[in-house]
Amino acid sequence: MKKLLFSTILLAALVGQGCKDYLQVEDPSSQSQVAVFNSVSYANSAVVGVYAMLIGDNAYGNRVSCLYPQSADDFKTSGSYNCDDRRGISVYGACNTNSELLNPFNQLYKGIERANVCIKYIPLSEPYLNGSAADKAAMRKLLGEALTLRAQFYHELVRNWGDLPGHFEPAADLSDTYLPKMDRDSIYDQVLADLEQAAEMVPWRTESPDQNLRLTKGAVKGLRARIALARGGYSLRREPRKMIRRDDYKKYYQIAYDECKAIMARRDQHTLNENYENIFRTLHTGNRLDAAHELMFEVGAFGGNASTDSKLGYYNGLKLDGNSKFGPGGGGIVALPTYFYEFDSIGDVRRDVTLAYYEIDKDSKKIMRKATDICDGKFRRSWTSITGTSQNLAINWPILRFADILLMFAEADNELNSAPSAEAIGALTEVRARAFKGNENRMGLVPADKEGFFKAVVQERLLEFGGEGIRKYDLLRWNMLAAKITETRAKLTEFMNGTGRYANVPVYVYTKAADFQNGPVPGDINTLDNFGGHASKVFFEPSVTTTPTGYSRRDWRAAVTQDFLTHPLNGYVIQFEENRKELYPLHNTVLNDNYKLKQDYGY
Repeated sequence: MKKLLFSTILLAALVGQGCKDYLQVEDPSSQSQVAVFNSVSYANSAVVGVYAMLIGDNAYGNRVSCLYPQSADDFKTSGSYNCDDRRGISVYGACNTNSELLNPFNQLYKGIERANVCIKYIPLSEPYLNGSAADKAAMRKLLGEALTLRAQFYHELVRNWGDLPGHFEPAADLSDTYLPKMDRDSIYDQVLADLEQAAEMVPWRTESPDQNLRLTKGAVKGLRARIALARGGYSLRREPRKMIRRDDYKKYYQIAYDECKAIMARRDQHTLNENYENIFRTLHTGNRLDAAHELMFEVGAFGGNASTDSKLGYYNGLKLDGNSKFGPGGGGIVALPTYFYEFDSIGDVRRDVTLAYYEIDKDSKKIMRKATDICDGKFRRSWTSITGTSQNLAINWPILRFADILLMFAEADNELNSAPSAEAIGALTEVRARAFKGNENRMGLVPADKEGFFKAVVQERLLEFGGEGIRKYDLLRWNMLAAKITETRAKLTEFMNGTGRYANVPVYVYTKAADFQNGPVPGDINTLDNFGGHASKVFFEPSVTTTPTGYSRRDWRAAVTQDFLTHPLNGYVIQFEENRKELYPLHNTVLNDNYKLKQDYGY
């Protein structure tokens, strides 16, 4: 990673400091660009400069990873609603003056512009056309990476803003940089074609010198499957202003099916990590605990700054008191209390990795939080070696894992065949069996009919990818977001009232500080000091009404009040409007920069 960052610094000297506006020329000099790309080393530096647009506060280091995926039926941001900050995004009430929308938008387009420069000049370069076999292979790999990164940037823009200007050549080559909106289907079709080409250029993991931090063939094909499902799914259209799926959607499910099947045929490259927790520990340290290479593409973080590092584990994740030996961290994203109860009470190991329902106090001990303050647990400062007050913890962001390949394959197979094949059932079962290892008798049967299997996929993806920025976008492409919000609000009401499936959920839990081991998660769960015993019992039985001696009370069911549901500042996704808020507004600055753009979608 240090080499990558050094190369990024070199790139800045070669092609300038980048752009302020979303469509600004990176470098108008074609002669200097040709010089850059006539060296494999310099061309590599240019492509690293494209990678650099994935990270930092305005990309997957914080805002794109932590803010934009909120909220669905799993997590939301903490705090009270303000249309001009992160909480405005979380409750679907962001104003068109919200700065959290502008800077990421600009950075994603900056990544596209850098990729466009690479995509133009690499095929014109001497080493690409006439170099040695090794040089030609290296340049083809770099071209494939640039095509893939451009596709990822466009995917992120389209799924958050819908139709946008699409440009697939350097801005310096455009006769008019005031571009109108392009239909998202056209953008997606272009990047799907690009990814098909890129998959022929980028090697498999074992053939690449850059595995883990650079794209390999499995990741390219997996991203193509993901984008194909987005292209074949529902999205909010400008005309009519409704969530619509195109009639030819199965064409794109077939692409996803084919790409996932090809990846599944290469288990020597990627498969499931036997230990679910270790997937996420690997993101925190140079000591990789993922020999199975389930992590297919992750965004590298390094450098202790807002441009090349991440705030994962500081903004979100396990809550740590600032006076603890670890330093401050966590709390910016919290789980809905009902999400806790979607997991099996005993058998599913994913719950206690995904949900950090205890915090670390000033004495570096663990103690329970209330039900509305459960944090996302896959990002933990305590899993890093960085202490003190630093906000940048060098935690990587996972973009794609092999579990997603299995579940995308299962979903596509079911849709194409109007019922799941044995292979699709096996793919879903493989993901579930990892979660229930040692408790397979609690897994339940996988439905064999189309509707039942689809519901099983929807539920499995909820449990498997919590906190990884996937759920909201799944619900959008299935046109289920509005229905799931309504369903979740009803579940939260039942939780508050202690009715239905929550009839035995305790009103309070009683807790005492206990030593924090910071080892494998099950060990810390087993040694929580909660009155009444183990977590598998305490959270599923009515509580006593008087605080036991030596314990502190934490609101559990009592934490969900009517304000939590309907308060104008604190209510659950209180600003959501169907057929409008599925997409974000364009920031006013973007509109001022390009007179051909308008808001649309009712903004």
